Amino acid sequence: MRFPLKWLGLGVAAALLATTAQAQQRPGERVLRIAMTAADVPTTTGMPNNGFEGMRFLGYPVFEGLILWDLSQADRPAGLRPGLAESWRQDPNDPQTWLFTLREGVRFHDGTPFTADAVIWNLERYFNNQAPQFEAQGSAITRARIPIMERYWKVDERTVAMRTTRVASYFPFMAVYILFTSPQSFEQGGRDWARVAALPPAGTGPFRLSRFVPRQSAELSRNDQYWDRTRIPRLDRVVLLPMPEATTRLAALRSGQVDWIEVPPPDAIPSLRQAGFQVTTGSYPHVWPWFFQLGGETPFRDVRVRQALNYCVDRAGLVQLLNGTAEPSVGWLKPNDPNFGNPQNRYTYDSARGRALLAEAGFTAQRPLSFKVMISTSGSGQMLPLPMNEFLQQNLRQACGVNVTFEVTEWNTLLQATRSPPGAPVLAGSLALNPSSPSSDPSVMARYFLQAFTPPNGFNWPQWNDPQFEEAFAALERATNEAEFNRAYARAHERIVDNPPWLFIVHDLNPRAMSRRVRGFTSVQSWFQDLVPVDLQ
Repeated sequence: MRFPLKWLGLGVAAALLATTAQAQQRPGERVLRIAMTAADVPTTTGMPNNGFEGMRFLGYPVFEGLILWDLSQADRPAGLRPGLAESWRQDPNDPQTWLFTLREGVRFHDGTPFTADAVIWNLERYFNNQAPQFEAQGSAITRARIPIMERYWKVDERTVAMRTTRVASYFPFMAVYILFTSPQSFEQGGRDWARVAALPPAGTGPFRLSRFVPRQSAELSRNDQYWDRTRIPRLDRVVLLPMPEATTRLAALRSGQVDWIEVPPPDAIPSLRQAGFQVTTGSYPHVWPWFFQLGGETPFRDVRVRQALNYCVDRAGLVQLLNGTAEPSVGWLKPNDPNFGNPQNRYTYDSARGRALLAEAGFTAQRPLSFKVMISTSGSGQMLPLPMNEFLQQNLRQACGVNVTFEVTEWNTLLQATRSPPGAPVLAGSLALNPSSPSSDPSVMARYFLQAFTPPNGFNWPQWNDPQFEEAFAALERATNEAEFNRAYARAHERIVDNPPWLFIVHDLNPRAMSRRVRGFTSVQSWFQDLVPVDLQ
């Protein structure tokens, strides 16, 4: 596997840009410079690409949803809190309909009011291909995350209704991904989203997008007029810099070009701590897997093959390679999650069992299992995909005689592949994919595992269809109390483990490294982080 030299060049360019950003800092300003793992600045129209790293840095800080993540507690997985809607409820006469009561007095960064009409305008932007404001890329991202939207309408000046295609007790966990941009931004950009992106456009968040240099940087400035007066940011500005190469990020932090880096190289963590840098880690709902393609002619149609590979993986060895910044994954949820259930398979590193299952399926030393996996060079939640996948390649060959090759691509191409059908040209013959996944709530489980959400309707790229899972999940969707909900959740998860559509590898521990000057940061159990309380000493 070769590492494309173009990524090295881009990383160096980003590091040089960090120096420029530092030079532009005005005396007395508190400017936080963050090196992202992304290879490019996430899109700036109000629905960022680059996965959840895009949402983390160019989504929620600038463009908000009716519902927001509650990122105030570090001792539990992040829940939900009111955002641009002060409340929401299921219609008692129609459980497929959700009613949102909008918050009064909110204005976009351009001064225009946030209204029910603005909500419908944005929903049309995402869900109506014929709308003048339709945005193809933002629509593809949003529809993949909210695949059950049937229709929506304005009830009155303060109330908006959304109806789903099925009863979904978890719909608020989907609504959190619908972000809102000022309709006036679209008009100012001449009704051209490419021009809107460069304005920059207006959201409602605690930061405003104040400067954007394509492929180089994005700058966020404090929104002193933010609607929640208790949450005015302490920082003056945040400068976001794409640096996909881990050693480039590390060098930028050590030299003082940036104050914060995502995913430091694991072998550098001890020396960083010794030098006085802050390194934070923490368990959060995230899994780093391989997706198996089950549609068409593929060896993964046989469950024994999928189970075998889950027994062939040396997860502890990979955790050691990562210097303890991950933990073994033996399911979509973590084993200590109360909804993990009691599956029949408890995956351990058992190469003898893995080889036996492969032999039952017809794969032996004379006829070894061979397949290609599409992986990325970096990206949101991807940890360190190149060395990690090289470890797995060697591990599977030595433990179980499995031959794995790689199709190495850029993160956004890999995301495109997850929304593509079997045999699509973008896959280049790959029968497995390596995108990281949130595991935060049942709405994510629905998108990744229900048969209804195969691409382009969701992220069930494997084309997995398990009747027992479907039955359990239907009970979860219609549950009316917590005990009923949790029982169904556990039954559904048991099927994901015993009839695995994925190779479960590790759960990330979300490492970051920061200058000692950074204060007020809390590593919460979420993909998303709150920049509002962060300060520089």
